[in-house]
Amino acid sequence: DAAGTVDWCLASDPGELATGRALRPDHVLGVGGASTTLAQVTVRQPRGRALDLGTGCGIQALHAARHCDVVVGTDVSARALGFARFNAALAGVELELRRGSLLDPARGDEPFDLVVSNPPFVITPRAGGGAARGAAGGAGPLPLYEYRDGGRSGDDLVAELVTEVGGVLAPGGVAQLLGNWEHRRGQDWRERVGAWLDASGLDGWVVQREVQDPAEYVETWLRDGGATPERDPDGWAAAYGAWLDDFAARDVEAVGFGFVLLRRPEDRDVPRLRRLEERTGPVHQPLGTHLAAALAAHDLLAATDDDALLARALTVAPDVTEERHLMPGSVDPTVVLLRQGGGFGRVVRAGTALAGLVGACDGELTVGQLLGGIGALLDVPVADLRAELVPQVRDLVADGLLLPT
Repeated sequence: DAAGTVDWCLASDPGELATGRALRPDHVLGVGGASTTLAQVTVRQPRGRALDLGTGCGIQALHAARHCDVVVGTDVSARALGFARFNAALAGVELELRRGSLLDPARGDEPFDLVVSNPPFVITPRAGGGAARGAAGGAGPLPLYEYRDGGRSGDDLVAELVTEVGGVLAPGGVAQLLGNWEHRRGQDWRERVGAWLDASGLDGWVVQREVQDPAEYVETWLRDGGATPERDPDGWAAAYGAWLDDFAARDVEAVGFGFVLLRRPEDRDVPRLRRLEERTGPVHQPLGTHLAAALAAHDLLAATDDDALLARALTVAPDVTEERHLMPGSVDPTVVLLRQGGGFGRVVRAGTALAGLVGACDGELTVGQLLGGIGALLDVPVADLRAELVPQVRDLVADGLLLPT
């Protein structure tokens, strides 16, 4: 993670590839792609109290214990808490473990400075008020597993966490969680998930990392539970059909996967950060350090008006390179790209003026002084350059391509 590398021995239930059969309903998941992603995107700063919501085998709680004074892990599964307790003892780490659903074990307690959660976010069809159970969980065509099914319809569980986690956050506290959200016909996913951010009253940043169509999603999670068409063709077909019918009932066209970063404002009632974006390409892990820097940059920009920004000197981040495309024999580039080597690996197409400004950002001259020089060089009024470039400079600072001195 962003705090460095560590070696742990962790116990969990063996998966389907090891056992050759479907998982048990109270299966306790080990370290996988999702848990590794959450560990890598978590902001690793010294904190007082941390909450690992849905701790499972305890991996996120162990990571949090490296930089937090007190770590509380919660889970609805008694077996999961047993594994977490064992793994903590094996690692020589003290954890406070509580049994209960979602935020219930943390309500009424002292607030937390950090909440991390790889919750049971898998969108599972409901039947008769509960999940239809398959071979792993009783009667019905669909499997039910504690580690991934939160007992809610659609993406209601993720919506509930996003809108309610602020109730256990201390001022300045950060919550980071993974989740799925539905893409419904006729509605942009940013509109749906953005409404959750609005209802939370928190600063919010949502990054969508992957999108699957319903059929891909169903097959992924059927196989995750150990179901295969070869092992049980009739059960596979029944579960597949029931899952697709559930999506169709809500006009779901696709399912997004990503992470959510939330923060309780420290000294104000109104959140200032509201960002929803899709980043499906490669990113440079661990992202936690980059996200922490982005939060700090956002706070700086929120407190800096345009005149104050013009009075600041900036430097180019050390991971930024410039890429120029020229026609053969030409001395003037047709395209200039600014490439970020770390973080989200953003690529910004820069015009002549912006490329010149970024290239001159060495921390010596202020943005205003650079605009004056570029205006004289290009014979463009400074007022016009200011109107064009200041918003772009703000974006570059927010994304970490330019750094305040």
